[in-house]
Amino acid sequence: MNKAQLKKFRTLLEEKRDEIVRKAKQTLDDDMALETDDLPDEMDLASSEYLQSFTFRLRGREKVFLDKIQKALVKIEDGSFGVCEECEEEISVKRLEARPEATLCIRCKEDQERAEKDFG
Repeated sequence: MNKAQLKKFRTLLEEKRDEIVRKAKQTLDDDMALETDDLPDEMDLASSEYLQSFTFRLRGREKVFLDKIQKALVKIEDGSFGVCEECEEEISVKRLEARPEATLCIRCKEDQERAEKDFG
């Protein structure tokens, strides 16, 4: 992979990372506190707590995604970006454009998903 492509992928990954961090900060600032004074009854409080819980679960998933992004950025630095962790073949540029954090080529990813489906 050439330097221009690596730079493009680094920029894509950094933009994704920055967006996740921005959303996480917004969650902390806006969604963290429940204002019991603003909630007139128990149903409103329960609904608000449910929405808050759902938001935090989404943010938990984003943490996993953030870890994948960080791993991809490290791979750019160490020169292993774009190489399948399973078969060690190059991951196609089209796949990386769609998912720059991908660690498996499409063939190995399909094999992994088939195995997960077969074994539950």
